[in-house]
Amino acid sequence: MTSFSGKTVLITGAASGIGFIMGRIALERGAKHLVMWDINSVSLSSSADELASKGYSVSTNLVDVRNKEQVSEVSKEVIKEQGTIDILFNNAGIIVGKSFADHSYEDIENTIAVNSLGLMYVARAFLPAMIKKGFGRIINIASAAGLTPNPGMTVYAASKWAAVGWSDSLRIELEQNHENIKVLTVMPSYINTGMFDGVKAPLLIPLLDPEKISAKIINSVEKEKIILREPLMIKLSPFVRGILPARIYDFVAGKILKVYSSMNTFKGRKGAKDD
Repeated sequence: MTSFSGKTVLITGAASGIGFIMGRIALERGAKHLVMWDINSVSLSSSADELASKGYSVSTNLVDVRNKEQVSEVSKEVIKEQGTIDILFNNAGIIVGKSFADHSYEDIENTIAVNSLGLMYVARAFLPAMIKKGFGRIINIASAAGLTPNPGMTVYAASKWAAVGWSDSLRIELEQNHENIKVLTVMPSYINTGMFDGVKAPLLIPLLDPEKISAKIINSVEKEKIILREPLMIKLSPFVRGILPARIYDFVAGKILKVYSSMNTFKGRKGAKDD
């Protein structure tokens, strides 16, 4: 079991959505200090003030996880000021919800940079200190889109497939090296925070409540789980996709569950973080 009591926690994309909620719950469960990273200065300041007003120890940094130099520089400052990060939540992310032909090159680069490279940059910045200390927990917020194809989010899905593959490979690597560093890969379906405004929830795959999924993530950290997929149909997705021929899976996902049309009415929230 892992306890949040007395731990220093860092969350990217912490100003809103599940990033903020997970930070609040971590503090409620005894975290000593919360480091909040985000690119939205106004929301970051407001969210930090809200937590500080309740007596919690909080600090903030404006960080763009696409910028590896900035990540490296600020991480060194954080370690110098707060000590080694005990529990790291890689939560920041973005989505461009439109057909691939309509993506700009910048759309492609930004999505991959935030959702894939950003996770790696941040983890790389803090992992050596965790290894030296002999303790660390890394939680990578990926997506159910990292398990199945889905029209309307081609590059987003690609970035999340990369995140899932990297995260689970990192877990195994650290286990093989007998490091006391646990990695949790989180793969939720659509979360009702505004990031996916306009999507039509697929059959049997309801929109997830932000408070409930945040609590499940925190609980999974405490129980030292390695994978969290939500809801039930997402838990079954790897098995179903593994046993069905591709065309039959497409029929089930597309025609029956309506996964492949879920993004048809997507509106989203410009500049939204994966929260």
